[in-house]
Amino acid sequence: MAELKTSGRPIDQLLEKVLCMNILSSDYFRDLLRLKTYHEVIDEIYNQVDHVEPWMTGNCRGPSTAFCLLYKFFTMKLTVKQMHGLLKHPDSPYIRAIGFLYLRYLGDFKTLWGWYEPYLKDDEEFSPGSSGQMTTMGVYVRDLFLGQYYFDTLLPRIPVPVVRTAVASLEKMNLPTKLSGSIGDSSRGSEETSRRPPSVKASLSVSFGQRAPHRASTRDSSPIRRTVAPPPYDKDGANGSRRSPSMRRSQSRDLSDRENSERDRGRDRDRDKERTRDRERDRDRYRDQERERDRVRDRDRDRRYDHERDRERDRDRRHDYDRDLGRDRDRKYDYDRRSIERSRRDYERSRSRSRSRSHSRSLHDQGTSLDQQRTPPRDESKDKKAASSNLAKLKDLYGDFGNKKENVGDDRAPNRDTSTEEVIRLGGSTWR
Repeated sequence: MAELKTSGRPIDQLLEKVLCMNILSSDYFRDLLRLKTYHEVIDEIYNQVDHVEPWMTGNCRGPSTAFCLLYKFFTMKLTVKQMHGLLKHPDSPYIRAIGFLYLRYLGDFKTLWGWYEPYLKDDEEFSPGSSGQMTTMGVYVRDLFLGQYYFDTLLPRIPVPVVRTAVASLEKMNLPTKLSGSIGDSSRGSEETSRRPPSVKASLSVSFGQRAPHRASTRDSSPIRRTVAPPPYDKDGANGSRRSPSMRRSQSRDLSDRENSERDRGRDRDRDKERTRDRERDRDRYRDQERERDRVRDRDRDRRYDHERDRERDRDRRHDYDRDLGRDRDRKYDYDRRSIERSRRDYERSRSRSRSRSHSRSLHDQGTSLDQQRTPPRDESKDKKAASSNLAKLKDLYGDFGNKKENVGDDRAPNRDTSTEEVIRLGGSTWR
């Protein structure tokens, strides 16, 4: 949604300084902090506002409910759609009046007449002030655009070319170009003694002829000052001894009245100072409460942060413990698995060895049995004949050394048949 085009001035400079300070320090405006939406503020206007003057009526000289809610709208920065909803609201004319006030104080001057012009002939009646004087919405809008004062408070000044364009449009529509008085007088000061003064200080001092802030004509416009005639001019000069006793009595009475007024003026000044001090104390108390609220909020936030940090640490510790426990479990599982595999390999190795031994044994046994089966039985007579023939040949070649050996070995060993041994030594048909 498009935001409403404004004049660009800060919101604390839109209203008069005294009115703005009173709004910001009022308990009702602080209570409006609970309102968060545009519709909640409209409901509050519908329930609480019964006039759109800046100040409250009666003895309580505080800011009015309407202007507190208007300042609340200043802080919300309304959109174009929301502004159309305010100006066309059917429930209460005061909702529409606050919308027109929002445009008059904060709206852009170049587009202000474009907002006001469609409502110049609006015939809805209501009472803008607390006096009950009725007027139409069209007259109220026209006076609000052309006027410089709104119930004795200063309005933002509209540039002269914009005012001239608006006056020309009013003349074309055959509408008055003069103020009708629906928003108060066209200048500060009032001819009525019951008229509310423009500020709190003026309300406390206007009856005594004091000068109020932002009001140079208060002394002259006071009803008491206008009714009290100035002292007669003394033509005799310093010749006061010739005056009559009645003249002296009236002079002393004037002096006593002046002293009383001075004393009352001093009392009012002291009372004003006390009110200012009380207002400053309330403001300081409110600031202290805000600071204490911020400290409590920061302390709670720190506690929550510490609690979350402790929870994170506990979670990390549990995670580390579970991870270490899992590692130990995996390590033990790997050790058990390796030991089982090692024992199985040892068992398989020992078993394969025993199998190989038994297999080799069985093969050896089979081999010997086959050899025995394959080898035919020897003929011993043939062997002996072969051996004796071989021995005879050797004797023919190398001579007969058998007798010598027998003579030498008589002393060592008994006589024995050495033919077989000779055959073994010198070779034969087979070796044993």
